[in-house]
Amino acid sequence: MNPTTRQKWLRRKRRIAKRLRLRKFKERATPMFAARNIHCELAERDRAIPYGGIGSIHLLARMTGLIDIIDRKLRLLKVHLPYHESDHVLNIAYNILCDGDCLQDLERLRNDEAYLDALGASRIPDPTTAGDFCRRFESAETVRTLMEAINTARLGVWKQQPQEFFGRAVLDVDGTIAPTAGECKAGMDISYDGQWGYHPLVVSLANTREPLYLLNRPGNRPSHEDAAEYLERGIVLCREGGFKSVLMRGDCDFSQTAYLDGWDDLRDDENKRYALFLFGIDAMPNLKAKAEALADSAWKMLVRPARYDVKTEPRAKPPKIKQQVIDQRGYKNLRLQAEHVAEIHYRPAKCERDYRLIITRKSIDGNSGQDKFWKEHRYFFHITNDWQTPAAQLVLAANGRCDQENLIAQLKNGVHAMCLPANDLISNWAYMVMASLAWTLKAWWGLMLPEGTGRSRETRRQQKHEIVRMEFKRFAAGIIRLPCQIVRVGRRLIYRMLSYSPWQEPLLAAVAAWRQRGGTTLRMQC
Repeated sequence: MNPTTRQKWLRRKRRIAKRLRLRKFKERATPMFAARNIHCELAERDRAIPYGGIGSIHLLARMTGLIDIIDRKLRLLKVHLPYHESDHVLNIAYNILCDGDCLQDLERLRNDEAYLDALGASRIPDPTTAGDFCRRFESAETVRTLMEAINTARLGVWKQQPQEFFGRAVLDVDGTIAPTAGECKAGMDISYDGQWGYHPLVVSLANTREPLYLLNRPGNRPSHEDAAEYLERGIVLCREGGFKSVLMRGDCDFSQTAYLDGWDDLRDDENKRYALFLFGIDAMPNLKAKAEALADSAWKMLVRPARYDVKTEPRAKPPKIKQQVIDQRGYKNLRLQAEHVAEIHYRPAKCERDYRLIITRKSIDGNSGQDKFWKEHRYFFHITNDWQTPAAQLVLAANGRCDQENLIAQLKNGVHAMCLPANDLISNWAYMVMASLAWTLKAWWGLMLPEGTGRSRETRRQQKHEIVRMEFKRFAAGIIRLPCQIVRVGRRLIYRMLSYSPWQEPLLAAVAAWRQRGGTTLRMQC
């Protein structure tokens, strides 16, 4: 960011801070919202868009080589009249970044002249053309080609990260139900809970919350179906990316004991175990019998860390209304009193060697009304080939996989990747991948944010982490939804920001750094 732009941004920051400062108000005779005599006019020449951050996204896609890689690897169009494959893919991703949640929202963007100018496009595909492009994915192999093209660009993003980034990659795997009210979508079926739809599989990198692979399946398929294949693809991707080791996590549906020996045999260049796994395993009768037979000395107390540190003083807790209702109506009430951890050696039937079985025992006090009280134990099991990490830490690590549920919720409700706009399984799979690219670009935006120097270095690192972790809605509101005037001066395309935002400073710094790497003529100004 040049000094002039920085001074403009600081002036805007001071002005809004002055407005919002704490001060004593006198009682007002009129409401605060006092605007009146409002008129609307059309600008003669000036053009602006409400999504000024889209320029930084497009600059990022060009700098990482994503556009060229998609055009080189994905061959679906015989003739480019006038669009390339990358135009279609980015058109769907940009639509979601600009508050779209379905293909029909493309019509709004394609009729916005300033939006077209901001992307240097004379036109963009309409909803019908975008749907037709989804249907051009006629086989699973073409969708996998698109995912591998995105992952090729992902490797370039990873290679530009600091050395501490390449410790251990954590791969999470889970399935989810994508329901639909449609009646003619080929490949849909009834899920375990009675919903019509599909059953996508999600393999993600927990370190950066990036979805590495998506697989669309009929609604009645089991969660673990084809999971081993895509986990192995994830292992290969992480090895190419430079990670020193990989940890796979999944719930009881993904223990897949037939593959454990093969994963345990994977070694790195120093002949050390490369792939670790930590899967839940069903509480089968034989395992419960083993747990109940353990001596009391085998169990150790599990102490969970506090969710957050109190920086001032603990607040007074309000009364628990739920507990009052339960007591009044005499409902069955279960309270967790303590957790203990133990471990044993265990060899699944499909394995040829022993593995480490981590057992968590939850001590529960139950009551029904005021008279009936009882105690019970419930057991939870995890199988792993990690023989070094303490059992308690492994339990906490296994619980950390629950964060993938937040990612899946963002894919469903944030980027609307599972809204199923097409008419068959493969086409909807392709849409899932293209829509999830919007979330991937958000993660890359945070990863590629340049680190500052001096006093700003730690602040910039916190911003990088915050962007990677933030919800999609907040990212769109803070970084994408910035009103900008679009100005073409010679060969330069200028995004002139019209208002203040706390995220403008990292945005301007990112664009300045990415322009130097990508050699583009796009500029952003305050």
